[in-house]
Amino acid sequence: MQNGEIARRGLVLLGCGKMGSAMLEGWLARGLPSTSVWVMDPHPSDWLQAQGVHLNEELPQDPAIVLVAVKPQMMTEALPTLVTYGNGSTLFVSVAAGTLIATYEAMLGDRTPVVRAMPNTPAAVGQGITAIVGNDHASATQIDQAEELLSAVGGVVRLETEAQMDAVTGVSGSGPAYVFHMIECLAAAGEAQGLDPALAMTLAKATVAGAGALAMQASEDPAQLRRNVTSPNGTTQAGLEVLMDSENGLPPLVAATVAAATNRSRELANG
Repeated sequence: MQNGEIARRGLVLLGCGKMGSAMLEGWLARGLPSTSVWVMDPHPSDWLQAQGVHLNEELPQDPAIVLVAVKPQMMTEALPTLVTYGNGSTLFVSVAAGTLIATYEAMLGDRTPVVRAMPNTPAAVGQGITAIVGNDHASATQIDQAEELLSAVGGVVRLETEAQMDAVTGVSGSGPAYVFHMIECLAAAGEAQGLDPALAMTLAKATVAGAGALAMQASEDPAQLRRNVTSPNGTTQAGLEVLMDSENGLPPLVAATVAAATNRSRELANG
């Protein structure tokens, strides 16, 4: 990690579960000194205890960044311990789902620089995608710092407004669960056609993983990739005619799925 200010002033990680651990592993691999990281976690894993970071110790006076990775329900207990950093030069980066920027401003001070982020679970294997948006007090440099930190676990995109975060939640935040269920369904369908259950699951996992990798690496868009593999009157076309049915196929089902998740995200954010 090239940002000298973070290494010099320090980084505080509040909460180090699966997501926090994945990010910390990425930062250390990129060269952030372990001595520049303070972690506050009541139940540190054996892995965390072996990393050489400051663990549950007195915090630095003026850290560059505080990254909040605790569960939303723990927020009211955790944030007051950091109120001394509010309205200052410390950037707060939140990966806590459903917690609005206004919540941080209310608890820390309305001039506190805040970046809200929505990563997803593939971050655990460095293949996540994270959307970020900052408040008016987060400088361009600070947003760049947040992007660099979060890029340690995958791609990063920037939103225009915080309101877009609910749709991000519906697509990429909840999306891995949709794909996992697609794998379940594909494997079950293969089993129904006579395949051994273990073989059907192996084929389904590899197919989804391989198609995803091809979609990310190919210069063509997914629609063209679909056309490339669809021979006229062939097996793929027969399957797609069912899947792409405009009334009962995947398009209306996925639209309803994402809308339901997006609406629930709005409900949770608004209490």
